[in-house]
Amino acid sequence: MLKSKYRIFMCLMIGFAATLFSQHEISKYEYRWAMLHPLAAKRVQKHLAEAMDVYKEVRNTNELDGFENGGTLDAFRHAFTMAYLVRYVQIDKLRKLGKSHEKGNEYFFYKNHQEFGERADSLACVMDLRNNELGFEIGEKSKNVSKEELKNLIIVQIKEGNAWKLKKNSQNQYISCQNESILIEKYKGKWFLPKCLVKSNE
Repeated sequence: MLKSKYRIFMCLMIGFAATLFSQHEISKYEYRWAMLHPLAAKRVQKHLAEAMDVYKEVRNTNELDGFENGGTLDAFRHAFTMAYLVRYVQIDKLRKLGKSHEKGNEYFFYKNHQEFGERADSLACVMDLRNNELGFEIGEKSKNVSKEELKNLIIVQIKEGNAWKLKKNSQNQYISCQNESILIEKYKGKWFLPKCLVKSNE
C-alpha cells in the first residue's frame, strides 16, 4: 500500500516538473513546494498548459514588446499565468510557488543555467514577483470571465503601467536608472546588476 502511494506521488512530481517548468529545469525549491502541496501541484500541472497557450498566442502578436526577458511580454507571462491559476489554487500557495521558482532561478544562476535565453538576476526576480502580485489581484476579481477576457484585462493593465519591466534603450540594451548602458559581460558571475525596474508603460 505504501509503495503504491509512493509510486503515485512520484508520478505526480514528475508530471508536475514536466508540465510546470517545461521551459527550464525544475529546482529543489519547486520540488519542495510540490511535496508540501501535492493537490495544488496537481491542479497547476493540469491547468498551466492552458495559460501557456494564451501566452504563446500573445507572443505571436504585436500587442506587447515581444521581449520574453525583462519586457512587457515577460510581465504578461507572469501576471496572466497567476491570474488564471487563481481559479484553481489558493493565492497563498501560488505566492509560495512563485517565490520558490525565483529561489530556483538564483540557484541555477550560480550553475550558469539560463531561462528564456538569459541568465536570471536579482532585479529580474523582483520584477517577476511584482507581476505575480498583479496577477493575483486581477485573478481574484475576475474568476468568472473567459480566458480571452482575462487576457485582455491583463494587457490593458500592462499598457496602463500597472505592471513592471526592466528599462532598455532603443537598441534593446539594458540600461541603469541613470540611462547608462549595462555591459552584461562586465558582471559575469554577479547576481546583483544595476538594471532599472520601471512601470510597464514607460
